[in-house]
Amino acid sequence: MHIRLGYEIAIECSAPTPVISMLDVNGDRQFQIQRQTRFLTTPNVPVSTYEDSFGNTCRRFMAPAGGIRILYDAVIEDSGLPDEVNTLANETPVERLPNEALIYLLGSRYCETDHLSDKAWSLFGHLPTGFARVQAIVDYVHSHLSFSYGYARSTRTAAQAYEERVGVCRDFAHLAIALCRCMNIPARYVNGFLGDIGVPQDPAPMDFSAWMEVFLDGKWYTFDARHNTPRIGRVVIARGRDATDVPLLHTFGPHRLTTFKVWCYEQESHPATPPMQGVDRTLTTPLLA
Repeated sequence: MHIRLGYEIAIECSAPTPVISMLDVNGDRQFQIQRQTRFLTTPNVPVSTYEDSFGNTCRRFMAPAGGIRILYDAVIEDSGLPDEVNTLANETPVERLPNEALIYLLGSRYCETDHLSDKAWSLFGHLPTGFARVQAIVDYVHSHLSFSYGYARSTRTAAQAYEERVGVCRDFAHLAIALCRCMNIPARYVNGFLGDIGVPQDPAPMDFSAWMEVFLDGKWYTFDARHNTPRIGRVVIARGRDATDVPLLHTFGPHRLTTFKVWCYEQESHPATPPMQGVDRTLTTPLLA
C-alpha cells in the first residue's frame, strides 16, 4: 500500500524570527519513501538540519519579516497492517529495563506522575499486568475524556485533562502516558500522520495526530487513547517524553499562523486528487510552541 502525505503551513512574523521545525518523517521510515519533494520554503531561505537527543530530525531556519510558507509532499510505502496487538506481552520489571527506557518512567511537563500516582494505582493496581493493563488504561482515558477541537489548550496537562474530562488527541495521549508511568510502565509521546484509512472519513479538516508507544516485553507497542482501535497507516514524525519535546514548529518570537493544511490518504484510493485542494484553516489546536 502507498500513502500520500504532506503539509502546507504559513506563518506571519513582524520581524525576522528563528524557527525550528520537526516535520520530517521519522528516520525509521525514511527508507520506505517512494518519492518526495524537498523541504520547500517560500521565500527560499537557508535551512540546516540536526538530530535531537530522541533521534528526531529537526530543521533550523529564519522566517523573514512578513513570514514564511513551508511545503512538503511525499508518497510512502506502508504494510497496510493495523497496529500490532499482542495480548501476551508482559511488563518488564524496572530493574530489567534497558537504560534508554528509564526516562519514559519519569514525570514530565505535561505528564505529572506525582499528581496521578495514587489514582492510577487505585484504578489499575489490581488488574492483570502487561498488555491487558495498558489496554485498561487506554479504555479508561478513552471513556473519561470527551474529544473536540474546541477543547484545545496548549497548557493543559495530564492531571488537568483528568479533572476537566475534555481534550484533543495530545491530551488523551498525555493522560494515558502519565497513568502508564505511574504503574512503572515506560510510555512515550508520538506525533505523526494518521489518515482515515480503513475507517469512515472524518468530516473535520485533516490534522496531525498524537498517540503513545508503550514498552512491553522488549519492544514498543502503539496505543491510541483517542481512537482506541488499531489503525492502518500511521507515519511517525517524532517521539519524546511529551509534547514539549516534539513541537511541529517552535518559533522564537511572535507569529501568527495563517495557513495549515495536512493530507494523508491511501494513494490508490485518490489517484488524481491534488493535495493542494485540501481544506485551508487557521490552526486552533496547540501544535506550535
